Amino acid sequence: MSKIELDAIDLRILAALQSDARISNVDLAKLAGLSPTPCLRRIRRLEEAGVIAGYSARLDREKTGLSMTVFVHISLENRDPEHVEKFHRAVAPIPEVVTYHALTGQHDFLLEVVVPDWRRFTELMLGQLGGLPGVKDIYSTVVLETFKQTRALPLPAAGRRAG
Repeated sequence: MSKIELDAIDLRILAALQSDARISNVDLAKLAGLSPTPCLRRIRRLEEAGVIAGYSARLDREKTGLSMTVFVHISLENRDPEHVEKFHRAVAPIPEVVTYHALTGQHDFLLEVVVPDWRRFTELMLGQLGGLPGVKDIYSTVVLETFKQTRALPLPAAGRRAG
């Protein structure tokens, strides 16, 4: 998919939606400096282009009982495409793995795992993660405290709200 050109109005719309995805179209149009109909057309264009990939609620991990976050570093024995694909197919359906990334450097993948407690993390490590196909090494880093957590992208200045 090709990159879409984003103007200052698009960036204001995106910044506002990142801040509050439930904002009304009327309020969003005011922030963007448009009337509601052209604003809605821009939103649809951004959705169709895949710039807006979806909408979701941001949940509090503590209040949902998922208070433990662990970063799991994984190295594979073999990095050929077939082995990597098997690894992807095995990791993707694990609900406790909320994000995972391919890396450069010492480890091949970094998984962000969210669980309620040590017992569940131990079960996950022994029952699923330790048995992932092609895994050579696993290292875990437990998060003690989170100081910043956002899914908002750092848009260019035209998209940032003052205050």
